[in-house]
Amino acid sequence: MGIDETTLTPSAAGRLRDPIYERWRWRIFGITWLAYVGFYLTRKAFSAAKAGMLDDPHLGITKAQMGAIDGAYLIAYAIGQFIWGIAGDRYGARRVVLIGMLASVIFGAAMGVSSLVVLLGVVFFIQGLCQSSGWGPLSKNVGCWFSRKERGRAYGWWCSNYAIGGLIATPFAAYTAQYYGWRAAFFATAGALFVIWLLFLAFQRNRPEDCGLPEIEDYHCEPGEALLARPDPASDDHGSWKTIVATLSNMMVLRLGLVYFCLKPARYLILLWGPLMVSEKLGTKIGESGLIAVMFEAAGPLGAIAAGYASDKLFGTRRMPVCIIGLFILSLIAASFELITRGGSAWAMSCILFAIGFFLFGPDSTIASTAAVDFGTKQGASTSVGIINGFGSIGAVLGGYLPGILSDKYGWGALFYGLAGLIFIAALLLIPKWNAVPASKNN
Repeated sequence: MGIDETTLTPSAAGRLRDPIYERWRWRIFGITWLAYVGFYLTRKAFSAAKAGMLDDPHLGITKAQMGAIDGAYLIAYAIGQFIWGIAGDRYGARRVVLIGMLASVIFGAAMGVSSLVVLLGVVFFIQGLCQSSGWGPLSKNVGCWFSRKERGRAYGWWCSNYAIGGLIATPFAAYTAQYYGWRAAFFATAGALFVIWLLFLAFQRNRPEDCGLPEIEDYHCEPGEALLARPDPASDDHGSWKTIVATLSNMMVLRLGLVYFCLKPARYLILLWGPLMVSEKLGTKIGESGLIAVMFEAAGPLGAIAAGYASDKLFGTRRMPVCIIGLFILSLIAASFELITRGGSAWAMSCILFAIGFFLFGPDSTIASTAAVDFGTKQGASTSVGIINGFGSIGAVLGGYLPGILSDKYGWGALFYGLAGLIFIAALLLIPKWNAVPASKNN
């Protein structure tokens, strides 16, 4: 049983910590973090296996075809964000994530037995739908257990999942492909994700109320969030269609979606093409290329955590200043990519990928999680995250598809100049919202 806070003053209740409540909070934090790390295993297998697939004469695949396959995946991922985001509010994270993760295991293994280029494209399209079931519902899940005053820090640490997910998945899949063949990369990652699926099944719960605990705002004696719409008792997570419609028409959510559209191509170009880009610029082997490319994701947790603490502590739970500052710096770094990597130094490539990762993951994690949940509220958090990530994923199609048709003709440097311009536009779009904060029941 939890502490009976009805007998306590607000100040006294706010200082007490129920050990049962705290164990549940960190249990949910841990299992949702691990779940999204797991999604990256099956997501990154294709990226890591590309060099081996290009060298396989029986497969006969080209870079342009790989770009088209990545494009198909990203289109499906964008579509799925909108669908699964709404489903997460309507049916709860548990149902959505368990279905999506198990399907990702099945279709990840299917990539390993596919030999036709068209079939690879179809299977990876379905994988995109599976992968998109994770972020929105899991972000909502965390938002139900952490209140707004601590949310920047909580999501800063939690969002290390997609940086560490790539950090683990890329070399794991790359070295598996190098020593056991490119098909083994798909089988190994699918098997690892299935183990995580079993853990999620055993340990995850959607909300404190599902465990007989009070809402997080009551537990922390904080003002409740302003309601977007009247709760729907028929929905497990109290997400009504009125809430979903209100979230879809929220202008701040739509602005963040447009910003994320401009930012996400940079992340996905490096995620999906990083090992091959490094190999072409430096002449390194597949394993070493994957290890250098992962420097981008190695910096991710540091950037996300720094942004989370800054938004909570330096800017008083205002999320936009951190995003604006980070985006302007990131645009300058991206514009300098060709100059810094022109000499073919592995150290220079590692350093600039690390710098890009640090200043990209800070705004990226803040926009895609903390700000999305803040402005969508717990009621519409999954829908809000789905909308923002859906728009971002449409932009990510550019990062996944264009390198396959433009890198040989114009070079990687030209692509980074384009990314710098998009990121600069994203920063400009946020400047008018420097002081924006979501409404609460008290204002």
